[in-house]
Amino acid sequence: MPNVKSAAKRVKVIRKRTLRNASLRSALRTYIRRFEEAMAGANREEAQLKLRRALRAIDKAVTKGILHKNTAARKKSRLTRRFNKFMAS
Repeated sequence: MPNVKSAAKRVKVIRKRTLRNASLRSALRTYIRRFEEAMAGANREEAQLKLRRALRAIDKAVTKGILHKNTAARKKSRLTRRFNKFMAS
């Protein structure tokens, strides 16, 4: 347990941010999983909608500090490539 008042506050703040980050990261994974499920269902229009939502969630995660911008770019690129391959087939 911290001995200094400011250290005690930091513990509280970190706990709160950790919960928020975990929640946002979980939501991000859910958007990506829903996109993958739409692709598995072979519904092109739904997959396109889910892709847009997943990309938007990834961009938001960058602004909230959940993902690094290069990680986000890589994820977006991979999802888009998979979608384009799906559309071509």
